[in-house]
Order: sequence, then C-alpha cells, then structure tokens
Amino acid sequence: MAELILHHYNTSPFSEKVRLILGAKKLAWKSVLIPPVMPKPDVEVLTGGYRKTPFLQIGADIYCDSALIADVLEHLQPEATLYPEPEKGMSRILAQWADTTLFWAAMAWSMQPRGAAELFAKAPPEAAKAFGEDRAKMSTGNMTRLRPADATSAYKSYLRRLSDMLDDKPYLLGEVPCIADFSVYHPLWYTRRIDSVRGILDLTPAVVDWMDRMAAIGHGSIEKSSSDEAIAIAKAGTPHTLLTDSTFQDDHGIALGTAVTIRAESFGLEETPGTLVAATRTHYTLERSHERVGTVHVHFPRIGYVLKKAEA
Repeated sequence: MAELILHHYNTSPFSEKVRLILGAKKLAWKSVLIPPVMPKPDVEVLTGGYRKTPFLQIGADIYCDSALIADVLEHLQPEATLYPEPEKGMSRILAQWADTTLFWAAMAWSMQPRGAAELFAKAPPEAAKAFGEDRAKMSTGNMTRLRPADATSAYKSYLRRLSDMLDDKPYLLGEVPCIADFSVYHPLWYTRRIDSVRGILDLTPAVVDWMDRMAAIGHGSIEKSSSDEAIAIAKAGTPHTLLTDSTFQDDHGIALGTAVTIRAESFGLEETPGTLVAATRTHYTLERSHERVGTVHVHFPRIGYVLKKAEA
C-alpha cells in the first residue's frame, strides 16, 4: 500500500475527523503539520491554491476535502465500512449536514468571546489577530455566519436531536460507527476542548457517552514527517488515482483537457487552476505541474465545489 501522508494541524476539527477514520481502519500514516493560517507556501505547491485543512497525499495524488478523503480511505481499507447498507445514503446525507450546518453552529458557539479568549490565552496577541483576519478572508462572498446567540439555540437543538438518535443504539445509525458518526463528532470535539464552553455538551449525556466511544477509536499508527519529505515523494511519484469511478460526466459543457479552475462554494474561495483530466459523478481531477513537485493530480469532490473554465 502506498504511504498515506496527512497534511493537518492538531487543533483542526476536520483533521480530527480524518485522523479518527484512519484509526478506525487501522491504517498507518505519516503526519505533516502545516500552519493553521496563511501563508502556506508548501501547501500551495502541492495543491495549487487550495488552502483548507486537511488534505491527503498519496505519492503524486493530492486529495482535497475530508468527504473525498473518506472515500479514498474506504477504497484502501473497506473494513470497517464507513457506508454500511442499508443506511448508506442516509449516512452520507447526515455527514454532509454535520460538515456544514452543524459545524458552523458549533464553531459560532465555541468561538464566542470567552471561548476564543481561552484558546488564545497562551498565545501572543498577534496570533489571535492573525487567526481572525485569516478566517475572515476565507468567509468572503455570500456566506452567512451565525452570531453566538443564534448559534446557541441551534446547537442545543441539534444536540438534543442527536441524543434522541442514541436512545437505543451505541452509534448514530446502528451498532458500529459510520461516516455520519465521524462527521458529527469533529465539531463537538472542538467544543469539548474548550473548558469555558464545553458545558453545553453536558445537557445531553447520551451524546457525551457516544463521544467517549468515538474518542476511544484513536488515530492509528502515526509517523512524523515534513513538508520537504512530502514534496520529494510527490516529485518522485506518478499520479495514479485511487478513486474508483472514471466515467466522464459533463454537467458544465467543459471538455477534458480544458484549462479550468476549481474552488469551494462558500468558505475558502481560493481557486486552484489546472487542466481538467477527470470529471466523474463524484469528483474532479486537475493536472498541475510545478518545478518543486513535478506533475501532480489534485482531486476535489463535486459536491461543495465550483468548476469554471479558466479566464483567457
């Protein structure tokens, strides 16, 4: 099996989602720690512009977004499956809700003034300012951010609904964790790390017990690595995707071989330019070249991303 390299940082909630999936599948992986805020020169060399965290590297293939990473890990290690039947469709829909609606409610609650003050209490003042400015730049466009008061009401309701789902089973959709559990867990994990705001979780003891079961999964076998090593591996490799669907699905009138850009719909709007070499029912792939990494393929999920022809 090719080496799995996860580019992440320790306090990234979406990284925690992927770390737990790696643990559940008992996979060994290399850990490359990246900056939580821009600039990220080594990240941009590999991804071509995508700057969200985490991303997974396998040789000269770069997989962006935790939803797509989960599909890659499922292909590498089908057991235990993230998408059990007959709840396969439900698990994906619940995961998408958790990665978006639940996530932003949890972040607005967790990053209210007292939560933010605790998180940056031991950091220099400029660190908090840089983090705030960085995330503000990522949020430009039509994205609506919840105020803490509105987020409080929503978050409490979501936690009660999750608690109801755990009344008669150990995990959200059954006897074993699925993609829904990993996606719901990571925003709650972020809240739980902050003493001044974690009390909201105590209102739903069943959710806390479920979080303990999820945390016990662990992160698998980890080896520390560096950006320089990861870049060298990419340069020595040849792109060879592990995504299983390959049939061209043209929903944009854009032919393969066209110069295009891809960006997220609403958060982290930096564009990644490249040549479109795959557009299937589930993902896009761009081919890119850079003197430091050679030729790489950068992969994105269709859902949540915008494909456009590059401007002449």
